[in-house]
Amino acid sequence: MQRWRGLEDIPQDWGRSVVTIGSYDGVHRGHQLIIGRAVERARELGVPSVVVTFDPHPSEVVRPGSHPPLLAPHHRRAELMAELGVDALLILPFTTDFSKLAPADFIVKVLVDKLHAQLVIEGPNFRFGHKAAGNVRLLTEFGGTYDYQVEVIDLRVRGEAGGGEPFSSTLTRRLVAEGDMTGAAEILGRPHRVEGVVVRGAQRGRELGFPTANVETLPHTAIPADGVYAGWLNVNGEAMPAAISVGTNPQFDATERTVEAYAIDRVGLDLYGLHVAVDFLAYVRGMLKFDSIDELLVAMAADVKRCSELIAAYDRD
Repeated sequence: MQRWRGLEDIPQDWGRSVVTIGSYDGVHRGHQLIIGRAVERARELGVPSVVVTFDPHPSEVVRPGSHPPLLAPHHRRAELMAELGVDALLILPFTTDFSKLAPADFIVKVLVDKLHAQLVIEGPNFRFGHKAAGNVRLLTEFGGTYDYQVEVIDLRVRGEAGGGEPFSSTLTRRLVAEGDMTGAAEILGRPHRVEGVVVRGAQRGRELGFPTANVETLPHTAIPADGVYAGWLNVNGEAMPAAISVGTNPQFDATERTVEAYAIDRVGLDLYGLHVAVDFLAYVRGMLKFDSIDELLVAMAADVKRCSELIAAYDRD
């Protein structure tokens, strides 16, 4: 999959294409319907498929300080889109000037002049341009002038997550914040992932016999509620069963909120400085302060046992 950072990266000889535009944070099952349809129609038409997204999130530019927690960084979204068969990903820098682009100008500058759109595929609530004034109706009207078609896909998928609410990035963020990893995974189609570099912490886990990877998470990451979780620690392509702790470590009166993963039954791992990913499978318990270190050790052993059972029962396929 080709990856372009800005309109100037698009090849000069780029021909017609099938395009879909959106933030697509998380690339959840609703997003997968639209992106999958774009890939399918592109193959039918014999042209490439292109996903257009933005960085930073538009809300941070339009309403500074309102950047939502992110379900997936751009490189992860790119991986997921590549798995869906997307041919090219265009990440547009979302600046103040760009936010003021009128809908008609957006259509001409992005869809017509650069991507030569033959077909544009969107959800029914798609909005674009200055003050989100552009919608599917306007997009379709301009298609007659600029020789492209528009197809609208209903991405309203429902399940048990969130009590039956339509799947969305907003709902997924809420479930992650609540520690409902089962609900989040239903929407995403996979466990929620947090990434970052392993840094040195207080090393209390090592002293207690449960050495953990202290993950310095990426900015704006959607981090689950405080507690203990079962999941995986992904290092260099290897997914290791893990017991994961999120919180401030009240046992030692710490104040910094951390994400730490103990790779179950793995000895001698040296992960400092490595970029790792933590996949959250299931919530095990809340964060507690015990009366003694001995009680803490008993609880940690029970946590590891429970995490091992949950992981063993989960079919990743």
